[in-house]
Amino acid sequence: MYLPSLGTYKNKFIALGVSYPLKTISVNSTLLPLLPYDHNKIGWPWTEETSPDIYHSKINWPKITIVTPSFNQAQFLEQTIRSVLLQNYPNLEYIIIDGDSTDGSKEILEKYSPWISYWHSEKDRGQGNAINMGFSLASGDYYAWINSDDYYIRGTFFKVAQEFMRSKKDFVYGYAYGYNCETKKLTLQTLLPVLDYFIKIPSIIQPSTFWSAKIHQPIWEELYCALDFELWLRLVKGNRRKLIKEPLSVANQHDNAKTFNPEMNAKWEEDHQKIWSPEAHGTVYEWKRIIFWNKIRRKLHKIFNRP
Repeated sequence: MYLPSLGTYKNKFIALGVSYPLKTISVNSTLLPLLPYDHNKIGWPWTEETSPDIYHSKINWPKITIVTPSFNQAQFLEQTIRSVLLQNYPNLEYIIIDGDSTDGSKEILEKYSPWISYWHSEKDRGQGNAINMGFSLASGDYYAWINSDDYYIRGTFFKVAQEFMRSKKDFVYGYAYGYNCETKKLTLQTLLPVLDYFIKIPSIIQPSTFWSAKIHQPIWEELYCALDFELWLRLVKGNRRKLIKEPLSVANQHDNAKTFNPEMNAKWEEDHQKIWSPEAHGTVYEWKRIIFWNKIRRKLHKIFNRP
């Protein structure tokens, strides 16, 4: 399992003239009237925003770095960008790494460039490579990445930053909504608190996950689908975490989404073969036992948490 050096990526950017640290997006008032808006969509994050007033309770908010990997997702990209910016978070670093899209994504990025810390649109080696390049430029106290077809719920950064400051945890994660783009149905996705023993069972919802810069590690770039799951195996175990029992993001479910496209099944299987190979995380010898106890755990949770 080869993990690249983020320092090497960072040095390449600096050699190309990128100034580090990047500019911070400081919001002293509302961003909504300043952002471009040229269509008739309404609601969050089009005609609504997080009120800047909620941040007046504290002077020094920790810096949050958000990375968005992007490739030919113009249909959703603007929604993603606006959901980040219209948090109106007062100490934000936003990085978008686009893989030379040809569907209008570049034009969207250019339109929002005054409010993005850094972006480029160049050929890369895939999603993992784009995420690593983005985080190589990160200088925040807390990190997250959101894909270009997902978006944050209003007030998410406020809730997450408050939780980090209050609990001093390393890893904060929450619920999410799945939005079926065909049926227009919104479904709440929940999970139980993650325990080390059950970490090998996929449950953490990627766009609703944030972590301390102190525990960050590079993405394994050889993976195509399960790169977030593999990262959690390294980031979560042994570190302090906190579950926010509220939805923090929305994942758009569409034909080209990796988690929603049956044509991706072979890629998912290939990734899991790599993850559980001797060169990576090794065979899970107690898999049946882990599954059994997790079922018991879920049943007990339903019994003792009925409304």
